[in-house]
Amino acid sequence: MIKLLRIQWYTVSVLLFISCNSGMKQEAETYRNPIIPGFAPDPSICRVGDDFYLINSTFEYFPGIPIYHSRDLVNWELIGNALYSVNQNVNMDSINSSAGIHAPTIRYHEGLFYIITTNNLNGEMINFIVTAEDPKGPWSKAYILKDAPGIDPSLFFDDDEKVWYTGSSVPPDPEFDGQSEIWMQELDLNKMQLMGEKYYLTRGFSNGTWAEGPHIYKYGDYYYLMISEGGTLHNHAVTIAVSKIITGPYIANARNPILTHRHLSLDHPIIAVGHGDLVQIKENDWYMVALGFRPIEKKYKNLGRETFLIPVIWETEPYWWKDEKIAWPVCSPKTGKVEFEYPVPFPGTKQLKINEFYDNFNDTELNLEWNFRRTPTVTFHSFNKKKGFLRIYLKEGFIAEQSQYSFVGIRQRHFQMEAKSKMEFNPAGNEEAGMTVIQNDRSAYVMSLMDGKIQLHHFFHGTDSLLASHSYKKSTVFWNISADYLDYDFSYSQDGKNWVLLFNNADGSKLSPESSGWTYTGVYIGFYGSSNNLTSTNYADFDWFQYKGVSE
Repeated sequence: MIKLLRIQWYTVSVLLFISCNSGMKQEAETYRNPIIPGFAPDPSICRVGDDFYLINSTFEYFPGIPIYHSRDLVNWELIGNALYSVNQNVNMDSINSSAGIHAPTIRYHEGLFYIITTNNLNGEMINFIVTAEDPKGPWSKAYILKDAPGIDPSLFFDDDEKVWYTGSSVPPDPEFDGQSEIWMQELDLNKMQLMGEKYYLTRGFSNGTWAEGPHIYKYGDYYYLMISEGGTLHNHAVTIAVSKIITGPYIANARNPILTHRHLSLDHPIIAVGHGDLVQIKENDWYMVALGFRPIEKKYKNLGRETFLIPVIWETEPYWWKDEKIAWPVCSPKTGKVEFEYPVPFPGTKQLKINEFYDNFNDTELNLEWNFRRTPTVTFHSFNKKKGFLRIYLKEGFIAEQSQYSFVGIRQRHFQMEAKSKMEFNPAGNEEAGMTVIQNDRSAYVMSLMDGKIQLHHFFHGTDSLLASHSYKKSTVFWNISADYLDYDFSYSQDGKNWVLLFNNADGSKLSPESSGWTYTGVYIGFYGSSNNLTSTNYADFDWFQYKGVSE
């Protein structure tokens, strides 16, 4: 069992777990990356006055598209989810692992927030917009965009009141596998539909595959088209081009890519950086949010892609022979790569270190941190059946591709962590309930009470392996799952004080995309129950949940 640092308790409703790094008090004039650890990919950001709002992809998880708020860019509070209701016209009921919500963009215009994104409905790409006056919600139903092929949509509100959509799609005549094309079209805000001519802008500025994640910005008299290229692993990169006309042609920056780690060794502690979005904080101060991995043992990516914050400056070309000298953004100007530590954007800021999460289930709704896998077709949880408990009803489904099953969990945000809970459950037949640590439908460890036994199963690519089984006759059980990088320990207790080790050093590499089958998500920890294909009205009651992470 790992030894946990003594850190201050915070209730789950205060702030997000901000960082996975130093557990000691942070120096007031620096911040540590990642700013949002543990499964926070494809970040997009916007500023409204003194407030900043940031969102991420969520793929098959629901509620979807978390919305974070900050006033200093380094401390972020989860304030809502853009997809929070089954009635928002977004179908994610039976999607595959890593399908669903891809690469959302958030923008603000004249009193309204806009989020535009792609729902990958098992290969069918559906692009849509949701809006809200308050980023906390409520958010509108989805406006489905017709004739909007491809993925990664973004919006740009121009000075002349025109609104432009940019996206990425496979061209009709690809020259090689993985080639894609950035295109643009005007958006009618009244009808929420595209209109006019489609403009095809580029197939990439760095001879890479997968030109995607486009964003348009205006700096001075120029329009800038920033994209990502090279796929989302080691060759990931951010490139940029410029034009005086928004529809192009765009001239690529000769110094592309402006952000990448593709030139660094494969064992660099931060890899695969890319998919950036720029934000201006003051007249001459800019930052970029981008994703990246922190691999374990140079390879394994259990926490998924996380959100990093990078300082940006603008430099004008020094070339004396050019009549028209262009200004270009320069990322992380002192080193040219994403660092773990930078000066804070706003002097005097102290980055808080909140590494704990506790829920006693006294509220009437799930805390914003909790997620289901897929949009539940039928509600399977309740707070009003037993006060102070989260009741999980057993569904027939179990951990399997495209299945609906009883699961609710939170992101694992630290390489070293401990998660505990107390459960009351009276199983019948093959019914089971307990705690799980899960990467996707192809790999999960489940510790459950079933048929008079405490058992640990590993679901791996359709095979169910029983790893441990102990006799247990009581209906109340305390659970404990701890992680130390790639080692996961599973314990249980009758009283919450005297613990019995069920299984130690379970192989955490099986929870990484390298072995679980490629996934865009990170590890989750939470509750699981199943009647294993039998109709049941049974349930498990969870009294509380506690997560404690250890910062590096």
